[in-house]
Amino acid sequence: MTKIKLLFLTFLIFFGAIIVKLFIIQIVHPVSSADAYLHTNKIYPERGLIMDRNNAPLALNQNSYQLYVEPKNISNKFELAQKIGAILGEPEASIAARIDDTKVWVAIQSGIDEDKKKAIDALHLPGVGFDYQMKRYYPEASLSAHLLGFVGKNTAGEDVGYSGLEGYYNDDLKGLPGLMESERDLAGRPILIGTQQRVAPENGRNLILTVDKTVQEINKRNLKEGMDLYKAKQGCAITADPMTMQILALVCLPDYDASQYFLYSETDFKNPAISNLFEPGSIFKPLIMAAALQEKKIKPDDTYNETGPVNVSGYNIQTWDNTYKGWITMTQILEKSSNVGMVYVGSKLGNNLTYSYIKKYGFGQQTGIDLQGEAGGYIPPQSSWYPIDYATVTFGQGIAVTPIQMVRAFASIINGGQLLKPYVVEKIVSPDKTNVISPKVEGRVVSDWTSAVIRKMLQSVVEHGEVHWTRPAGYSIGGKTGTAQVPIQGHYDPTKTIASFIGFAPVDQPKFLTMVMLREPKASQWGSETAAPIFFNIAKELIVYYNIAPDQ
Repeated sequence: MTKIKLLFLTFLIFFGAIIVKLFIIQIVHPVSSADAYLHTNKIYPERGLIMDRNNAPLALNQNSYQLYVEPKNISNKFELAQKIGAILGEPEASIAARIDDTKVWVAIQSGIDEDKKKAIDALHLPGVGFDYQMKRYYPEASLSAHLLGFVGKNTAGEDVGYSGLEGYYNDDLKGLPGLMESERDLAGRPILIGTQQRVAPENGRNLILTVDKTVQEINKRNLKEGMDLYKAKQGCAITADPMTMQILALVCLPDYDASQYFLYSETDFKNPAISNLFEPGSIFKPLIMAAALQEKKIKPDDTYNETGPVNVSGYNIQTWDNTYKGWITMTQILEKSSNVGMVYVGSKLGNNLTYSYIKKYGFGQQTGIDLQGEAGGYIPPQSSWYPIDYATVTFGQGIAVTPIQMVRAFASIINGGQLLKPYVVEKIVSPDKTNVISPKVEGRVVSDWTSAVIRKMLQSVVEHGEVHWTRPAGYSIGGKTGTAQVPIQGHYDPTKTIASFIGFAPVDQPKFLTMVMLREPKASQWGSETAAPIFFNIAKELIVYYNIAPDQ
């Protein structure tokens, strides 16, 4: 009889447990639909690659892991944190603080490489695991940091591109995630005969750039050497194909290591070539000269009597060295970079046409280059201009432009007169198609005749200018120096300048256009003595690299 009672009591307890479980399932935690049994995991796609024009890799993906812990399976979190921290190079207290005992799963660190994973695995620590993930890898380190940008995390912990190409083309590069959907029981275990569905991820598109890694390296090496030599605060070197406005190289220093972006501040990520504004100074003079030639207000051999400073509305405008040569031609105005001569050219062009051409050259608006963070520059509305503004703008003062705007405008006067949109990506490659991006003409600024004339004038500037540079013998090169004072709180600081040189080769059929800009060089304030030598060092290497034939 006792056995029967014991058996009855056992069944009673068993059925009671079932009733309690059903009560929890149906009343306390009711399951509203069959979907509640489905467990969904996101499958992350591989981010698209970034390659230079010759398919040399600039941004790749690398195997990586995320370290996580399960607090309920950890007996001593401080001891565990000490062991893990020694491998990760992170303080024990920092790791221990992240281990929340109230949670089932806690992420500790992302981006762990294979070696560190093996070292942690070798400890056989209970409650420690890894999730596989991809990590962005830049094989050339900081060679193209401002150009490429970097991949960081958003608030949800997902990979997002920031700055440069990574930011501008993030939607193309990131791809589409897939899903793994599996039916599970109430304990979270997979039901083998239940629903199992997998939607494959779509990997990101690859970018093939117009940039040439070799030209990028040439620019960066020469820029760095020049900045060290002339003790400049900042510098940029941009090389483009003036016939298409494909960007062949874009380097600004100081830069940053994109793979270690978290060690830098937001100001380091700003690309000075497209974001920083400056007064261009004398490199702006050929643009006004080309406009006056186009409007037939002057001819290259017209003369001007340079006798002394000119007065405009009570302001005295002098030449850069306060010396005056008497009768000089329009070409010689560029050769000796005469400010008073340019005021004369501007007066011949007239105020309305001067302002109109500044707009035609694209100043005051973004170029549309495919990089994140471009500024539009600043051109005051014409209604606010005074006579002195029209005078000073002829030699590049009183307006704010970006280096890429300057390169684009200068290209238009040497390529036959076409204003082109600058671009960095030549091809966007998907598994099923390749989208090729072609040069885009956005307007005509001057004629072929004017362009040919200004190229010859700029060749004469290089060959007969005030400074004689060491340049490759037998090759025709055109260009112009610039030295602009830095405006500070409403006045110009004579001790701080932006030195620049913009040039091209060969003169008849330009293969490349390069602009070098140095901010606040200390060894010399003049572009002719700082930026120009850097340009000619770059030009010598590019002439060899492109196998440009000497003049006949």
